[in-house]
Amino acid sequence: MARSVDLSTASRDAFLTLRRVERQQRLVEMLVEHRGVPVSTDRLARALGASPRSIDRDLARLRESGLPIRSRRGPGGGSWLAPTGAGAPLTLDVTELAALISTLVALGPTATDSAASAMAKLVGALPR
Repeated sequence: MARSVDLSTASRDAFLTLRRVERQQRLVEMLVEHRGVPVSTDRLARALGASPRSIDRDLARLRESGLPIRSRRGPGGGSWLAPTGAGAPLTLDVTELAALISTLVALGPTATDSAASAMAKLVGALPR
């Protein structure tokens, strides 16, 4: 039987929720930049202006969402993104595009440069 995981945000403050989403986006970007090389929680926390505990929670939420994040404790340890393949082309149907677009709209499609770029690409991919 599949385990049900509650990935909903617990914050009732929209600003804090947006801040967490922006931090998680940047966290994924950083793990991709360091692919395969462990990055310490303290280093991630300093780079993102967050506490190590917040980073640990973010990593857990991303891991529970399906990202292949691995971690190792101790000297030389840290977290890294495990290899997932060759980065195959992505094909989305209209309902998947709509889900991503509506999520970006809710979070702020221009909150970051990459969010604005993603929104433009998603809208451009809609069937004519």
